[in-house]
Order: sequence, then C-alpha cells, then structure tokens
Amino acid sequence: MLMFVFSIAGAAALLIYAVRMVRTGVERAFAIQLRRWLRASARNRSVAAGSGALVALLMQSATAVAVLAAGFITAGSISGSVGLAMLLGADVGSALVVQALVLRPEWLAPLLLFFGVATFLRSEAKPGRQVGRILVGLALIFVALDMIAQASGPLRDHNGMAAAAAYLRGDPVTAFVIGAVLTWLIHSSVASILLLMIIAGQGLMPPQTALAMVLGANLGGSLIAVGLTLGADPEARRMVWANVFLRGGGAAAGLSLMTFLATDMVWLGSTPEAQVINLHLLFNIGVALVGLPLVPLLLKALALVLPTPAPAGPLNERAAVLDPQSLADPERALACATREILHMGETVEAMLRPTMKLFSQWDQNIATGIADAEMRLDKMNLEVKAYLAQVVQPEDDTDIGRRVAELVEQAAHFEAAGDAIARMTFGLARKMRSEDLSFSPDGQRELADFHDMVLTNAQAALHVQMTRNPEAARALVAEKEWARHLEQKLHRTHLTRLQEANADSIATSSLHQETLRELKQINTCFIMVAYPILTESGDLLKTRLKHTG
Repeated sequence: MLMFVFSIAGAAALLIYAVRMVRTGVERAFAIQLRRWLRASARNRSVAAGSGALVALLMQSATAVAVLAAGFITAGSISGSVGLAMLLGADVGSALVVQALVLRPEWLAPLLLFFGVATFLRSEAKPGRQVGRILVGLALIFVALDMIAQASGPLRDHNGMAAAAAYLRGDPVTAFVIGAVLTWLIHSSVASILLLMIIAGQGLMPPQTALAMVLGANLGGSLIAVGLTLGADPEARRMVWANVFLRGGGAAAGLSLMTFLATDMVWLGSTPEAQVINLHLLFNIGVALVGLPLVPLLLKALALVLPTPAPAGPLNERAAVLDPQSLADPERALACATREILHMGETVEAMLRPTMKLFSQWDQNIATGIADAEMRLDKMNLEVKAYLAQVVQPEDDTDIGRRVAELVEQAAHFEAAGDAIARMTFGLARKMRSEDLSFSPDGQRELADFHDMVLTNAQAALHVQMTRNPEAARALVAEKEWARHLEQKLHRTHLTRLQEANADSIATSSLHQETLRELKQINTCFIMVAYPILTESGDLLKTRLKHTG
C-alpha cells in the first residue's frame, strides 16, 4: 500500500506538472498573439466563444483564458458579456483537450520526447525553445497517464477501495464534492478529468460515481478563476461568478437528474473512460449553448450583487517601506529600496492598464487616479534617491555602490514611464475628447495591440525584477527589438492609410504617432530592468558599435 501511495502520488504530480509545462510553453511563446486573437474576436459573443475555445485548446486551460479576459475587461478592451462568452467557449476547449490527449497512439510519447528535447536544446530563440517545452510536456502527460494506470491496477482487489467505492456509489453528493475539491486543489480541470478517467477505467469505482465526480470537477474548475481575480475589476469578477453559476448550477442539475433517473449511462460510451470524457465534453457544450443567450441577463443580475464601487483613493496607494532604521545595514537598506521601486513599477503598470480606454471613452475618475499616481511616483522617486544617498557616497565603486546606482536608475525609468502615461492621458486622450476625434478602426486596433504588448512586457519586467532570472531577462530584452520592428511596421501602415485619404487617420495622424512613441518609451523603461541582470551574468555586450581599428 505504501508503494502504491508513492507511485500514484508521483504519477499525479507528474501529470499536473506536465499540463502546466505545456501551458507555460504556449504562454511564453505565443502570449501576445493569443491575447491579440482573443481581443480581435470581440465582435460578437459567438465569435468570442469560438476564440475562447481555440485558445483554451492551445493553452490546455480555461482558467488562463479567464485571467486574460479579466485583464481585457479591466483595460476596457472588451465588455463583460464578451468576456463571459470567451469563458464559456474556453470551457468547451478545455474539454476538447482531454479528448485529444486520450486519443493517441502508443508511439507518440517517445516521438514527442525525442523531437521536443532536440528542439529545446538546438533552439536559441524563444519560440523554438518553448515549442520544445510544449512537446516534452505533452509526452510527459502520456507518460504520467500510463504510470497512473499501472500503479492503480492492483488496487482493484483491495478491500478498503471496494468499501470506499460502495459508499460513494450510495452517496453521489459526497462524490460530487470530492470531485470539486480535487479539481480546485490541483488547479487544473484537465488533470483532474484525466485522473478520474484512469480511476474509472481501472474499475476502482463504479461509472456512476466517476460521473458524479466529473460534474463536481466542473464546479471546482469554475471556482479556480474566482480566486485568481479577487482583485480585478468588478465587471471581471461578475464574469467569473456568472461562469460559476452556469457551470455549478448545471453540474448540480445534472447530478440531480442522474441520481433520480438512475439510468444506465452506456449511451455516453462503451467504456468507463469514454463515459467520463464524453460527459465532460457534452456537459460543457450544453452549458455553452444554454448560457450564451443568457449572458446579458445574468451579468445584469450579478451587477446588483457585485456593483461597481465608488471611486476609491489614489491609484494603488500604500505606505512607503523605506525604513530609516535599516540604514545602518546596507543590505537591509537595499532590500527596502528594492521593495519601494518594485511598488513604483506596480503603480506604473496599474496606470498603464486603462489608458487606451480613455482614447475612446473619457473617464474623469480614471484620469484623476492616473494624475494622483503620477504625482506619487515623483515623490517616491525623490524619496528613494534621498534614502539611497544615505547608504553610500557618490564616489563609492564597491558592489554596494554599484547596486545603489542601478536602483536609482531603475527608479528614474519608472518615473519616466509614469510621465509618459500622464502625457498620453492628459496631452493626447483628453485632446481627442475635447476635439471629438477618433482613430480609424485599423489605427485603434493597432494601438490596442501595441498597448497590450507593452502591458505584457511590463508584467514580465516586474517578474524579472523580483526573480532576477537571467533567462527571463534575456527574453525581456529580446522584446525590445521586436517592439522596434513592430513600431516601424505600424508607422508604415499608418502612412498607407494617409495615402488612401482615410479621414479619421488624417485628423488624428499626429496623435496616433505620438501615442505610439509614448508607448514605445514606456516599453523601453520597463525593459531596462533586465540590463543590470544581464550585465552581471555576462550576457550583455558593452557596446553595439563596430570596431574599426
């Protein structure tokens, strides 16, 4: 029994890790493209649901789509109804992932391992390495499934398992709750359904019990996004709670129907494994079909329970952490300054999120919050410099002196990014509002895409600042070159619209170019976080100039 526990625990851990490995690879390689794809599908709920399904299929996670949609809602890129449609489609896509993972030949796992490892080791650029990571992750999923099946086989004849299965057969509600808790704990409905499929296929529990746990897993899967969006915009939280209501309510209704009718579920499939994965897919398709027409009504009802609060105080405000008592210990003082500068970066990221919304719909509360945050950034920058000036003398060239110089420069970059956001808000967005101008549809879409790329890089920069991971820093610096190429491309497309005499493009030409320039500067300010890390690791050249002598 002890060997079984170790084997099943290790196999389950490998399965959870492999699923997340695939999702991480897709996010790192194609995050910007997937975000752009989702936002571009906001034309209607049906298209949004289809895009949500495809993105979830690629990322092997409906929760990842929920987090992306919540970010779009907070930034004003999409409405809550479109976000909920994406999430309903993502649940279907996540169920299709299970189907795709089960229907595979035996030779696929070693083939994926071979090509995945070869691709990862031979690729220098980020997309190639992440494709290799995805292939290895898929192979490990198949290996983990085989390990679980092999480890759980002997348990069929165990008396304790037979007794537990008999109890759960007579208590489907408990089985339902176990399925929900299991899925919430491992934070992956894909891994949870695959585990239940193997358990049912090995005969460790009756099919009816496994199906009750599948319905519970759908409730647990919908609750994952609730925890991840607790601090999001109220409209985004209404979206995830509406999904909980639809999936949880549908799961409870399905359990009641299955319990009272007590019919044979052979119509779902000839084997327990097929019944588990087919019920999961059919359930989510049914929830999507029923839920899509109810989206506006459901969100309207939830607005009564989760109303939009009155504007709070200044954006992202909190007390400083520059402790004067720590000045006697330079290491502690540097840690305090690092925390304060990280908060500066978080403040800038919070300021950046809603800026594009102001170009199409001016909101004085948001603008006031940005102004307050910009003034506070100036104050924090001055306080950080004054604090660090007490740690070392200006001529200090020791390691402590070098780190102090890096922190001072980083604080200055974050302040510059905040200034750029303020110029976008009050110099550009407010001008468009006062002159009743609007970008052309193509111009608006291009700026929104560039803004989303900058926001993604800002979040990556904060991660690099916390972890100081050289690999993540290299990937971040590579985005600077990509941003330069993208900016040049957008300039060319804008000129093309001017040549075609597009009225909106002509009226907003200077505003379009200035907005693009400010976004590029903000992007550069965040990416500068990575340069000291790469200098320390020896991955950064001292100059890009060609030697002539």
